[in-house]
Amino acid sequence: MPRTRPVPREAVLVVNAHSRKGQALFTRAKAGLISAGITLLAAHPVKDPSTLNATVRKAVADGAPMVIVGGGDGSLSGTVDDLVGKDCVFALLPLGTANSFARTLGIPLDLDSAIATIAHGQRRRIDLGVIDGDYFANSAAIGLSPMIGDSVPHALKKYLGRLGYLSWAVWCLIRFRSFALTVEDGETRHSLRALEVRIANGRFHGGVEVVEDTDVDSGDIVVQAVIGHYRSRLVWNWVATLLKLPARHDTTVDFRGQRLRLVTRPPLPISIDGEVLGRTPAVCEIASRAIEVVVPQPEAAAPPA
Repeated sequence: MPRTRPVPREAVLVVNAHSRKGQALFTRAKAGLISAGITLLAAHPVKDPSTLNATVRKAVADGAPMVIVGGGDGSLSGTVDDLVGKDCVFALLPLGTANSFARTLGIPLDLDSAIATIAHGQRRRIDLGVIDGDYFANSAAIGLSPMIGDSVPHALKKYLGRLGYLSWAVWCLIRFRSFALTVEDGETRHSLRALEVRIANGRFHGGVEVVEDTDVDSGDIVVQAVIGHYRSRLVWNWVATLLKLPARHDTTVDFRGQRLRLVTRPPLPISIDGEVLGRTPAVCEIASRAIEVVVPQPEAAAPPA
């Protein structure tokens, strides 16, 4: 088996520094990377999140051998489009709430250990998910998740983190209804009543492992539907999933393939790695081996707590 090339020692750092915490983390990340032996060709604390993608795009276009992006799942997912087909390695610093992409890759969630991974890790070529032409890193969802993500107050998210999401989720759940779902795989149409749909390139969604038998280099996309009519069934699925109870599989149906078309009635928004960016009907595909990322060495890799 051929050895992979070493991780570049030169990089451009781009951190979502919109919050006061983000600015402090940028300063720590910059100092930590330099101390670890990474030469920073440029370092950008991005205070306007709308310019994050453009900053990464310019770094790639200017020939950076590696781009290090610090932020949450939405920030990370929004930038991967610009690395597809480019000879540029993607490294990440998990600075968000759920950090599902980092969990899937086995990257430690504390900043110092994530920096050590970049300094001493290895390259891994991974798949990306694609929804109607938009690349994403880890997962997307239809149902309650985009309802929460599209309406959660910024202050609640900023100051309470996952607890804030949970409290807002309870409020949204009261108003939530099931929907009709059709999954088309090119040969068969599967129709069912659904409470939530998870579109997975990786194992984690919302910081929780929901699809155990897939990975970011599996070569297929997984659509997992929580089936049923009643909200209590969705709540039970969440509880069973959090506790890893075998019964969690009784409330879900999985579909997998390289290309799946999803139709809902009524049409519904789609959250992609935490950001509401799409709407049904939608085509979900896999972009096989689309980008290279930095991950821990095999002996160092371990699922984050």
